[in-house]
Amino acid sequence: MGLRRRTAATGGGRLTTPLLLHVIARGKIGRSPEAELVERYLKRVTWPTRLTELPDRGGNMPPTPPNCVTILLDERGQALPSLTLAHKLERWRDDGKREARFLIGAADGHDDHLRADADLLLSFGAATWPHLLARAMLAEQLFRATSILANHPYHREG
Repeated sequence: MGLRRRTAATGGGRLTTPLLLHVIARGKIGRSPEAELVERYLKRVTWPTRLTELPDRGGNMPPTPPNCVTILLDERGQALPSLTLAHKLERWRDDGKREARFLIGAADGHDDHLRADADLLLSFGAATWPHLLARAMLAEQLFRATSILANHPYHREG
């Protein structure tokens, strides 16, 4: 039957399947300060998470499951406040999405066809960030977003 849980967001009565937060990143992070940050934040996320690393070029993208939403980290994307990202995750979860797939490209970014097929282009601002640091920033934002949805005091508005 898989993982299922009751959620306050759905009135407590409806069962929802947890949304898998799947980070698919180009480049090997190895043992580094960025890797420690990614691990630290993903361990703290109470939703199911998965991290898939691909080589800078080539490699096989994991098959896209049905009912999946794809988010590309892209400099041309939207810079969303943490609260807005949290509400997007909540909506996808409550709409029955099975997986939210966050794609982080290598230094040259993403192919045009991936960009065109994405459900959301997400940016961490106008500055250029190393892709290893972007991975740590995404992990932190996923932790923050799920903390917001759990009414945890980690997030501070204002």
